[in-house]
Amino acid sequence: MRPITLIAGLTLLAACGADGPPITPSINTTVSVGSEGVRTSTGVSVRSGPVTVGANF
Repeated sequence: MRPITLIAGLTLLAACGADGPPITPSINTTVSVGSEGVRTSTGVSVRSGPVTVGANF
């Protein structure tokens, strides 16, 4: 199984509230321009109490 598929599945499971109250995922997108051109970065994270799980693309 590809890591992105696993992370997306766990994020959806946590967000739907299957094991407790729903958790809202947060998404962060950055666009930067430099001498090498335009670069984009996207990150997704889910936080439940002291635990945060995230991935950057």
